Formats: sequence, C-alpha cells, structure tokens
Amino acid sequence: VQLVESGGGLVQPGDSLRLACTASGIFGFYAMGWYRQAPGKQRDLVAWAPSIGSTNVTDAVKGRFTISIDLAQDTVYLQMHNLKPEATAVYCCFVNLHGSSTLADAWGQGTQVTVSA
Repeated sequence: VQLVESGGGLVQPGDSLRLACTASGIFGFYAMGWYRQAPGKQRDLVAWAPSIGSTNVTDAVKGRFTISIDLAQDTVYLQMHNLKPEATAVYCCFVNLHGSSTLADAWGQGTQVTVSA
C-alpha cells in the first residue's frame, strides 16, 4: 500500500489550500482521512471519509475544512478555507482497510502546511 500526498505549501492567513492523497496497491478501502501534527504537539485527527457513508470533520476545523473522496481514483481531498496560523502542521493522510474509520492501516509521507503572514 502506498499513499502519495500533494498540495501543501506556504500560505497567508485567510487563504485556501487543497490537499490530495492517492492510494495505490489496494483493492478498495473502508475509509481514508487526514491527521495533522503541529510542532511539539501530538498527532490529531482532522477529517475522515468512509467509502460508503457520510464524511466527518472534527470540531476544530468544522465550517472551514471539507473532505471528499474520489472512489474511482482512490483519492481523498482536504479542502481548507480561511486558514489560520494554528493550522500550521504536517498533514498526513491515512487509509483504513478493515472497518475502523479512523484507524490507519497505512500512512502517507506527510505534507507541510504553513500559514504565516
């Protein structure tokens, strides 16, 4: 299983950014999603989407981040709007293959998002 992320970068407060993560080497999945880890902090769940069912975002990003999945491409997207400096972190996508929506069976390498004026 390989997850390849793209879309990170340096943006200013209030900007938008979209992250993408494509999985290969799998035959379907149960869920895909994103965690993030800010410097000196623990890794936190951001959003997840099952292959069947509703998407979910955590309260910390609700109203500003949305997650979506392209099942045909095994790709998960994280659309981030109105970014704040506290969103600065390494964002890692994950895939779950066995039926637990937020438990990772594989991780991407991570993509840095920096929000700074």
